[in-house]
Amino acid sequence: MCKAEKFIYHKKKLLLEMKVKFLGDSKLKNSLVSKSRMSLWMIRAITILLLWSCCVHLVAVGGMWGPRLLKGWPSCFNSHHDLPMASQEMTSLPIKIALPPKRLYQNNGYLMVSCNGGLNQMRAAICDMVTIARYMNVTLIVPELDKTSFWNDPSEFKDIFDVDHFITSLRDEVRILKELPPRLKRRVELGVYHTMPPISWSNMSYYQDQILPLVKKHKVLHLNKTDTRLANNELPVEVQKLRCRVNFNGIRFTPKIEELGRRVVKILREKGPFLVLHLRYEMDMLAFSGCSHGCNRYEEEELTRMRYAYPWWKEKVINSEMKRKEGLCPLTPEETALTLSALGIDRNVQIYIAAGEIYGGKRRLKALTDVFPNVVRKETLLDSSDLSFCKNHSSQMAALDYLISLESDIFVPTYYGNMAKVVEGHRRFLGFKKTIELNRKFLVNLIDEYYQGLVSWEVFSTRVKAFHATRMGGPKKRLVIPNKPKEEDYFYANPYECLQLLHENDNSNSLDETI
Repeated sequence: MCKAEKFIYHKKKLLLEMKVKFLGDSKLKNSLVSKSRMSLWMIRAITILLLWSCCVHLVAVGGMWGPRLLKGWPSCFNSHHDLPMASQEMTSLPIKIALPPKRLYQNNGYLMVSCNGGLNQMRAAICDMVTIARYMNVTLIVPELDKTSFWNDPSEFKDIFDVDHFITSLRDEVRILKELPPRLKRRVELGVYHTMPPISWSNMSYYQDQILPLVKKHKVLHLNKTDTRLANNELPVEVQKLRCRVNFNGIRFTPKIEELGRRVVKILREKGPFLVLHLRYEMDMLAFSGCSHGCNRYEEEELTRMRYAYPWWKEKVINSEMKRKEGLCPLTPEETALTLSALGIDRNVQIYIAAGEIYGGKRRLKALTDVFPNVVRKETLLDSSDLSFCKNHSSQMAALDYLISLESDIFVPTYYGNMAKVVEGHRRFLGFKKTIELNRKFLVNLIDEYYQGLVSWEVFSTRVKAFHATRMGGPKKRLVIPNKPKEEDYFYANPYECLQLLHENDNSNSLDETI
C-alpha cells in the first residue's frame, strides 16, 4: 500500500474512533440528564405532597377549633357578632372540610358502648367514649343509643347523627367502625364477650389501668353505662380538647334534621330576633322530680302514679314544696313569665319553646302567652308532614330543638338539665352567645315575696336583673369541688380549656341588650 493510501486509511480510522467516543459520551450525557430530570420531578412531587398534607392539616384544625385557636381564619365557628343577621342563619352547622389522614396505631381490641338517657346525655357520653377509645388505642364501634328509657325512642345512631361524618372526621384520632368484624360479631351474638358499667367520674388512669387490660384479655369489651363516666376536671388538656372536638366537630345531625333546623331558623329570623325557652315542664320531668307546685289534686295524683310506675326512678316520697324552695324544681309557666318580664324581655319578642308537650297544655301556658303573645313551637311553624319522619321519636325532635337553641339570640332554660348544660357549653364555644342561667332558688323565694306583697314590682325587677347580671353565659372558669363531681360545674356546660377567653367585661352579654 502506498503512503497516500496509508495516510487516508489512518485518517478514516482516527475519525471513526473519535465518532465512537463522541457517541459514547453523548449517551452518557443523555443518561445523566435523564437521571437529573427524574430526580428533579421526584423532588417536585414530594414537595407538592408535603405542601398538600400541611394544607389539609391546617384546614382540618381550622374547622375543628374555629376562632378559638386560629382566630381570624375562615371557619364555621366564626363569632355571630361579626356577621350580618342574614348570614347568621345556622352558621353553627359545620362546613365540609378535607378529611384528616388516618391515624395508624396497634389496635388493642374493640370497644362497644350502649348509651343511656336522653339525647344530650347520650351526646356527652359519645364524646367521652370516643376520647376513652382514643387513649386506650382501641377500635370503637358506633355507639348504640338508648331504646329502653322512659322516652322509648327506637332511633338508631344513623337516624339522628351523620354516621359517616362521625367516622371520617375523627379518623386521625381513633378508628371507628359501624359494626364488629364478622368473626367477632359472631362471638358477641353467642354471648362470648365481657360487659360492665365503668365507674362514674373516672380519670384516664382508671381506663388505662383497669379497663384496657380487660379489652386486651377479652378482645371485645361492652360498656353498658356511659353517662358521666369521665371526670369533669384534673384531666390532661389534650383529653379535654378531644372531648370538645368530638362535640363541636365530630358530632353532626343528619342532613334531614339539619335542613329542617335551617328552615325553622329562617322562618323565625324573617320576623326578627327570637328567644328560645327550654321550658322543662313536661309530665315526665314533673313526675320524676316530684314537683307539683301549681298543679291541682288530680294532676298531683297522676304524677305520683307515674313516678311509682317506673322502678328506676328511685326517689318515691317527695316533698314538692320543700324541693321547690331549694331550687330543685323547674320553673312553672307562671314563674317563667314573671321572671322574663322582670329581666326586661320585650313582650313582643318571638319565644320558641324547645320542649315536649307542656303538662296542662294551653291552660298552664296561658300565664306565659298572656304576657308574651308571640309564643311558637316547631309544631306551629311547620306542617305536620314536615315533622312526620321524627314523630314519636323524641330524640330526633330534641335534635331539632338543639339546633334552633344554638341559633337563638337568647337561650333561657327553666331547669338545669342535660340539654340546658350542653347547649350552654356549645353557645359558649360559638362566641359566648347569651344564655341566661336562672337561679331557681333565688327566684322562687323572691317570687313568693312578690306575691305576698312584701316587695314592689320595681324592687322585684331590680333584684332579678342585678342577681343575673353575671349569669349570661360569658367567660368564666368551672367551679371545682374535689370529691364532689355532682356538685361542681359540668365540663360540657363550660369547656373553658377549649375556649379563647374574652376580656372579663364582655359587653355583649350584658342585661342592657336583652330583647
